[in-house]
Amino acid sequence: MTNFETRIRKILLELGAPADFQQNCKMPLQIEATDLVRVEDDMFGREQYMTAVTEACWREMKEAALGDGVELQLVSAFRSVDYQCKLIRNKLQRGEVIEEILRVNAAPGYSEHHTGRALDLNTPGCEPLSEAFESTEAYLWLTEHAGRFSFHQSYPRDNPFGIIYEPWHWANHRQ
Repeated sequence: MTNFETRIRKILLELGAPADFQQNCKMPLQIEATDLVRVEDDMFGREQYMTAVTEACWREMKEAALGDGVELQLVSAFRSVDYQCKLIRNKLQRGEVIEEILRVNAAPGYSEHHTGRALDLNTPGCEPLSEAFESTEAYLWLTEHAGRFSFHQSYPRDNPFGIIYEPWHWANHRQ
């Protein structure tokens, strides 16, 4: 087991995840990116970071969408393992159960956001991080055009990873 895997195992046990979570997890481990660039603030005014390649693809895709009359908004990009832990701890403190949390949030160490290549997206008039996004022109545009910019939807309906359907989550597969 690598140092990273050992660190993640310790974190998962501290969060109360089942002891066999890592063996049964259908998602790959995601190493934290270290070479990130600052991009625009997200729709909430928070600083956001992503890899330089992802930033270039994001900028091109966003401009192309706007050229077609579709506005894409950034909800979130890079998240560290520590930040992912904080999200889960906050839910645990509100009384949510770890097994249900891990169906909605990737476990620390398994989030594509750690790579600096995953983006949560939205469009004006839509509640962020909701299935309502699939009914927007932005989602339709992404399903038709995102591949040209090296983006794909990571968690479609009935995905093999056991994560809920996330029409807003798009990852860049260009390294």
